[in-house]
Amino acid sequence: MAEIDVLQVTRDVVSDGLLDEQDVETILAAARERSEERPLTTKERHEIMRIVRDRMKGLTFSELPILVRVYSILLILVSLLGIAGGIMALLPMLHSGWLEEQLGKITTTTAVVIGIATTCSFVSTVISFFVGIRLIKGERGAASSLINVNIVLTAVSLVCEFMLYGIGWELLFNFVQLAVQVAISAYLNPSLANESNLQADLRKLDTEVHAKRGTLGLADPGKGYIRLDFFNLFWIFVVGCVVGLIVEVIYHMVIVEPGVYQDRAGLLWGPFSPIYGIGGVLMTMALNRFKDRNIILIFVVCTIIGGGFEYFVSWFMEVAFGAKAWDYSNEFLGDLFGGRTCLLFASMFGVLGTAWIKLLLPVFLRFFNLIPWKLRYSVTLVCATLMLVDCVMTLQALDNWGARKAGHVPAPGIEEFYAKNFDDEYMANRFQSMTIDPKKSVRA
Repeated sequence: MAEIDVLQVTRDVVSDGLLDEQDVETILAAARERSEERPLTTKERHEIMRIVRDRMKGLTFSELPILVRVYSILLILVSLLGIAGGIMALLPMLHSGWLEEQLGKITTTTAVVIGIATTCSFVSTVISFFVGIRLIKGERGAASSLINVNIVLTAVSLVCEFMLYGIGWELLFNFVQLAVQVAISAYLNPSLANESNLQADLRKLDTEVHAKRGTLGLADPGKGYIRLDFFNLFWIFVVGCVVGLIVEVIYHMVIVEPGVYQDRAGLLWGPFSPIYGIGGVLMTMALNRFKDRNIILIFVVCTIIGGGFEYFVSWFMEVAFGAKAWDYSNEFLGDLFGGRTCLLFASMFGVLGTAWIKLLLPVFLRFFNLIPWKLRYSVTLVCATLMLVDCVMTLQALDNWGARKAGHVPAPGIEEFYAKNFDDEYMANRFQSMTIDPKKSVRA
């Protein structure tokens, strides 16, 4: 029996430039039949979606409703005025030094949030101009894609304004803008939901097939050992955070101060040390294709990656927050790297990385796959969101801690929130190995 050509089936189905629910079922049926012989590769799944998106029909400008046509013209005009107004307002601020003076009165966290909100607003304005152009040219798919980007930018801006000002009338404009963008995007691309369903169903089919074959999480032939997808990399990060913290706490209790427990966590909540989590991700990505290579080579690469990343984190923490969590100046070759790393601890990263790549990765891959395949994406998304909140709030709490130590009086809003909920005593107890010297940060 000849192997079914899923790509050709996809081309045939969308030859009319449309994708309805029946078309989705036809493509999925072909993909399932093919998977009984040989699972679809990641490249093939991406190619299916590319074919679908390339064949979708557009609408000419005259076919759009009058309100959408007026909206597209207004977008172009308002965007041009917004871009010109933004540039004309920014240049005098930069030239007079007013902007630099104002930034010196707020914390880095507040400045970053304001910067993100302003950047999102400006980029959204620029994109809106091109949305109007695409609509006039009848390029429905491109316009819808750009609007989807704007939806994300508007949502980020909304969150930033909430962090800065709380709930107020300032948020109303963004809410209205968000609702209009969602409505226009849904109208312009009626097959968007079917495209999203097809992509999600192909991914579920892929997970189901590999779960039954016992190859879930493994890379396609010739692409390395594991799939470097979000699911695998996120859980590698989590495991690295936890295992690394356990190793560091034990090392401190046994070698540095025998019998003395010190909390070595690196985030506000949970038993996580992100330097080990990111190190594990970097090592996995670098050595995924070379898992079965010489153990010496893997050790050397892990040592370089671990030592280099440890140096970078130490430099970043000191420059950004005036924080120091370790100093290896007294260790061999520690002075050469300013105490940020040394041969001993870089070599420890090498040993841990080698053990991870050679021995532990297959074990933990089986552990990851204990998450039921039907729930793996939803569970991972929830956990990743919580981890992201933990990481972002940790950086903000450190920034505000350093600002308070420098004598900065917390302003109402985000600064006051951190001063109340994560005061100096809380931070000193949570980050027991860390010291803060604001004079060493870039804001000194």
